[in-house]
Amino acid sequence: MHTKRNANYITMKVAIVGTSGAVGQEFLKVLDERNFPLDELVLFGSERSAGRKYTFRGKELTVKELKHDTDDFKGVDIVLASAGAGVSKEFEKDITKYGAIMIDNSSAFRMDTDVPLVVPEVNPTDALNTPRNVIANPNCTTIMMVVALKAIEQISHIKRVHVATYQAASGAGATGMAELEQQVKDVVAGKPVEAKKFQYQLAMNIIPQVDVFLDNDYTKEEMKMFNETRKIMHSDIQVSATCVRIPVMRSHSEAIWCEMESPVTPAQAKEAFSKAEGVVLMDDPANKVYPMPLFLAGKDPVHIGRVRADLSNPNGLSFWLVSDQIKKGAALNAVQIAEWLIKNKK
Repeated sequence: MHTKRNANYITMKVAIVGTSGAVGQEFLKVLDERNFPLDELVLFGSERSAGRKYTFRGKELTVKELKHDTDDFKGVDIVLASAGAGVSKEFEKDITKYGAIMIDNSSAFRMDTDVPLVVPEVNPTDALNTPRNVIANPNCTTIMMVVALKAIEQISHIKRVHVATYQAASGAGATGMAELEQQVKDVVAGKPVEAKKFQYQLAMNIIPQVDVFLDNDYTKEEMKMFNETRKIMHSDIQVSATCVRIPVMRSHSEAIWCEMESPVTPAQAKEAFSKAEGVVLMDDPANKVYPMPLFLAGKDPVHIGRVRADLSNPNGLSFWLVSDQIKKGAALNAVQIAEWLIKNKK
């Protein structure tokens, strides 16, 4: 990075690629909310998005078209990218050739051995090894889960996890949210419902498919949770996932069953969660206190509740979590990586 330090002040030039998408818009909000130490922000997008104007910290910025063979990224320290795997692969060299660190939110590089896959609460030091100047942001469902698992792993090694996800329309971006909203209006009005973004009508329904099916009959989303969790946690952990789309606008939920090498009591788990970085414990069943997406959209942490013993396994625990996947599951995690780099990269 080209970071300059003047006394106690850090000067940074940051770029966003994919500004007009749901995550790109969230990047703008998160950078502002966290008072990220940047002096200049440059916005990039597709030919369709070029020319759009956004206001950041009182200044109007215009989206530039992302192009090959330019010096647009000269002097840029950090690039926050969320424009899809195809775009990330196509423009990786253009973005990184002048020394910028590309923090990429797509699936393009996550399993590449020379690209770290980072969740700051779990494996921040992996971000120091960037031979390609690329750091991958994990899948949203994985990020939420490993933040929680890290707290348990510190008590006893986790051997296996079964997880069922309940994923909001926002996981499919702005168009997914718009489709659910329109479908709800059409259902209420008694009009025919059209499904374009999702495989079926999502309003008043749940769809047990997120992403495409693979040869083993798991979806790509489910296999991301298996593979990414092992890479992030540097673990032999086994993960079996069922990923489900539900008619909620924003924030994903997960029901998790984990088996450890030795027993971990619910009391131990609750204490660990209450102290864990990036976690809020919401667990008071007697008073109906547990996490729900309706109330947690826009919040930063992973919220955990329903912590209890697994009745089928003496070394098992069950718990429930909710987190805003556009925020912690995407934009916030990427910005936290950038913040950690600023503090720790020599």
